[in-house]
Amino acid sequence: MEHQDPDVADAVKASGESTLEKATAKAKIKCDKFFNVSLNIAVTGRTGSGKSSFVNAIRGLKDDDDGAAPTGVTETTAEATMYEHPEMPNVKIWDLPGIGSPNFKAKKYLKDVKFDTYDFFIILTSERFTENDIMLAKEIRKQKKSFYFVRSKIDNDISAEKRKKGFDEQKVLSVIRADCQKNLKDLGDPKVFLISSFDLEEYDFESLQDTLEDELPEHKRYALLQAWPVCSAASLQKKIKMFKGMIWAVSLASAGVAVVPVPGLSAACDAGMVVSFLTTCYYSFGLDDRSLTRLSENVNKPHLRDLAKSKFVTAIREKALTRLQVSAALATISTVEYFLSLFPVVGSAAAAGISFGTTYYLLREGVNDLANTAQDIRKEAGLASVR
Repeated sequence: MEHQDPDVADAVKASGESTLEKATAKAKIKCDKFFNVSLNIAVTGRTGSGKSSFVNAIRGLKDDDDGAAPTGVTETTAEATMYEHPEMPNVKIWDLPGIGSPNFKAKKYLKDVKFDTYDFFIILTSERFTENDIMLAKEIRKQKKSFYFVRSKIDNDISAEKRKKGFDEQKVLSVIRADCQKNLKDLGDPKVFLISSFDLEEYDFESLQDTLEDELPEHKRYALLQAWPVCSAASLQKKIKMFKGMIWAVSLASAGVAVVPVPGLSAACDAGMVVSFLTTCYYSFGLDDRSLTRLSENVNKPHLRDLAKSKFVTAIREKALTRLQVSAALATISTVEYFLSLFPVVGSAAAAGISFGTTYYLLREGVNDLANTAQDIRKEAGLASVR
């Protein structure tokens, strides 16, 4: 490796492999998992438990946004309905029919909704978990998949309890949690996550993310982290760490033969992969207009969108795709050149072809720029920031 370009040597070292060939092969596998692996999340529970609002929350949507799952006090889901994540189409959230029927049969239900489709199940209630919830969980376990109990509408409970004398939020949450777990003892005292679909920064939404991360295989974890909404400083930091950890792989995989020191091959960079990676980062960090509008409304600071004016945020907003499609045909070299023109130190490299070092630099600068912008916006919003 002594004659390699320093950036190539750095990428090979980051891969943990001993040679460029092994590192490049590993990079291609890692990128395929990052961009293409699907994640299917099933959300089920009784009518009126807030399933559709939870589906919308995971997708970064409000209930009245275009494309949101319909909500209402009556059952709005007659059959399993799939909703793609708006910016990460490989992540699909399924709103399953309610399980409140007195003649509920868990095995038949799972067959009817095509059990094998889903990676895991969210069993959701806005009150106590019932016998139907328990039967369903037992059948899911029997068929060797994971389930997670979520108690929704916690914001409503807190709002009602605030009117009482001696209100103690932590005590109220403990009582609700204990009440839920009491009905689940047959399942070995599983964890119950208390959430509000309208305030993801509060309660157990982050804890649910942490648990899913811990229990999903690595390739599925990539999809979850990309799509899961930013709900805390720590959750943003995990996303940043993931994207920074992918830079070596995207550099090597997008460069292909360009890392081999043969004259005339430097332009072999897969521009589509580079642009798709940075655009995915932009959406995942919550820097798109919809995410910033929602954050602004939640903290009552309408000027937050005006802070998202860094070089890469501006470039992606103005030049990149509004909907991610991981395809070189939809993200051309000219888009990468536009990014490069923002940085005089490497801008001239575009004219001569995009070298590995240029790609590596671009990805590092891009992720750092987007990460710093996201953290600065959270700080301005009055939310804790982690550097």
